[in-house]
Amino acid sequence: MNQLLLIIDAQQALMDGTAQESAVFNKEKLIKNINAVIEKARTSNVPIVFVRDLDVAEGRGNGFQIHNEINVPASAKIFDKVATNSFYGTGLLNDIQSQQIEHVVVMGCKTEHCIDSAVRTATINGLDVTLVGDGHTTTDTDVLRADQIINHHNLTLHGHYNVEHFSVVRNAKEDLFCPTHDSYR
Repeated sequence: MNQLLLIIDAQQALMDGTAQESAVFNKEKLIKNINAVIEKARTSNVPIVFVRDLDVAEGRGNGFQIHNEINVPASAKIFDKVATNSFYGTGLLNDIQSQQIEHVVVMGCKTEHCIDSAVRTATINGLDVTLVGDGHTTTDTDVLRADQIINHHNLTLHGHYNVEHFSVVRNAKEDLFCPTHDSYR
């Protein structure tokens, strides 16, 4: 089975925060888990893709770059996006389809925006998705705390389906590149 690790918006300014916005919840744990899953992907020969949001740090400078504590492999592909959805206008879907990817493992920021839309869009486009439950994060809103948003999405997206393809939520310590989707079908 062809697989892919997709890491969304793990950018310096977004994760560390700015004068206008706070750092993401559990940043250190997220970085640790992203690095652990990157290593699993590398040892399993799974390609790694990063998506960066051009709105972060106005699309330039160190703040725009992938967080400096994340171990970005030289072979990783990077797509830049202008919308919340990582698949919109980026060529990501074409790249996935050209590699005949069937399973995508998703991590990154922000849970209720870019992570949610990527998981749902991937299933609509014929992919099984594993969302790393302890591998995505966000910030508090006026309505919910970050941990509540994360917990809600982990519950909601586990088992989210579009007929044949769906998402499951698993943690970083699990064997994420040994998909469990068939046991739910």
